[in-house]
Amino acid sequence: MTETSPKPRIIVKAAISDTLLNELRAIAPDYRVDRFTGDVPDSLWADAEVIFTGRAAPTPEQAARLRWIQLASAGFDWMLKTPIGQHAEVTLTSSSGMHATPIAEYCLGMMLALNLKLPLMMDYQRRSEWPKGRAGLFGPAPLRGKTVGIVGYGSIGRELARLCDAVGMTVLAAKRDVMKPEAREGWTEPGTGDPLGEIPRRLYPGGALSVMVKDCDYVVMTAPLTSDTRQMVDKHVLGAMKRTACFINIARGDVVDEPALIEALRDGDIAGAALDVFSEEPLPSTSPLWTLPNVIISPHVSGDLPDYFERAGYIFAENLRRYVEKRPLINALDREKGY
Repeated sequence: MTETSPKPRIIVKAAISDTLLNELRAIAPDYRVDRFTGDVPDSLWADAEVIFTGRAAPTPEQAARLRWIQLASAGFDWMLKTPIGQHAEVTLTSSSGMHATPIAEYCLGMMLALNLKLPLMMDYQRRSEWPKGRAGLFGPAPLRGKTVGIVGYGSIGRELARLCDAVGMTVLAAKRDVMKPEAREGWTEPGTGDPLGEIPRRLYPGGALSVMVKDCDYVVMTAPLTSDTRQMVDKHVLGAMKRTACFINIARGDVVDEPALIEALRDGDIAGAALDVFSEEPLPSTSPLWTLPNVIISPHVSGDLPDYFERAGYIFAENLRRYVEKRPLINALDREKGY
């Protein structure tokens, strides 16, 4: 009697529901689909052809049969630092698109908070003090009529543009290829974003960032971290911003020259900032950013969702259908571009 070969394995290293796990098994009946919330045994990594993971990654030696990794994150930067992520024969896909709504709303919320001077308002509240000259302190102009510059025009930037356009703001955007305003193929929540790239009044190449920010009341970083975007916002870009402008970063800390940003905020070269990401995380208690009165700090939570892995898992399910049907995967890494 001929011994049959064992089924190839799909490892789900994420806390997904039984319902979704059973759906994955139905999509790929020729695979063994195993879910782990704790450590994955080395013997199982060795059989894995596909992995869906939040943050764990095997070594190339542990997973010699691996062909595809689906990430629960939107960015590839952490995976590209691992040996397995650097293997060109391993396809990497992300969960880009699922964060567009919460992060765009976070950005709009921070624009409102900075415009309303909420940090200063909360300071007066903590002191139980009714400020003198309150109209001068807390009499902001509406967001309507102001200009936002969005750096990086992917799913998050496009949804933010839609929200800003809805409140009457002028939208400018910077992207890698201004000759292709349309969104590239990827996962998108229905009814969100700007798929045709029609909202921005003008598109700028990344090299013209210093030109774009001169006209902006808010500059929002949504670009992925790549070799091209590392410290993209430097002292020259910050120096070109209006003194009344505010900076928001939900991308990665290293897209900004953080010491230059601290200097600009401290010297009043820009009015304020809302920061969800930092060059070092957790942000060290010694960082001057903690004590600057014109800065709002959040602990890298702008894209968090209560059912995060379940949502990411449904993007994985769509890609798994494509994988077993030998169709192109969505949100696949372009290794030349880095995203």
